[in-house]
Amino acid sequence: MSDIATRYARLSDAFAATVAAVPEDRWSADSPCEGWSARDVVAHVVDTQGMFLRLVGRDLGDIPSAADDPAAAWDAARGVVQADLDDPDRAGTEFDGFFGRTTFAEAVDRFLNFDLIIHRWDLARATGQDDRIDPADMRWALEATTVFGPHLRREGVCGPELTPPDGADEQTRFLAFLGRRAW
Repeated sequence: MSDIATRYARLSDAFAATVAAVPEDRWSADSPCEGWSARDVVAHVVDTQGMFLRLVGRDLGDIPSAADDPAAAWDAARGVVQADLDDPDRAGTEFDGFFGRTTFAEAVDRFLNFDLIIHRWDLARATGQDDRIDPADMRWALEATTVFGPHLRREGVCGPELTPPDGADEQTRFLAFLGRRAW
């Protein structure tokens, strides 16, 4: 298994655990993503897996709807992506992406793995769960943002950078950089 496939497996497992722990009465709770509920966050993450598969001529197939069963939808979507990452030929499929020629695996690492870190926090925050982010994941995600350049602040990506309070911890500063208020 490649480093990318391993990272995806670990991050998708963490996201799955957060999804599985959402109390039934919290699915409609507001998330830190303006206008999105907790269920919307999961639907977005599921949909994004499909979007990246379509970039290389594949799709999620017939999976459950996040609107009906967020946990089953996520498990099905991540299973498809993981299978492609575990297949060297599929993982190495090239396409012309937003930042130039890349492979499916590289795009998963750059975008989907980043999303899994951030949206796990969004979901945990919305549903009253432990929202701590592993410091190594924060450093990795911060490094991953360098490739985005000004596109990081485009509509639908991350909001404007916020100024964290004096003495803020590493996670609060990281989230503020991504336009999320953690205080």
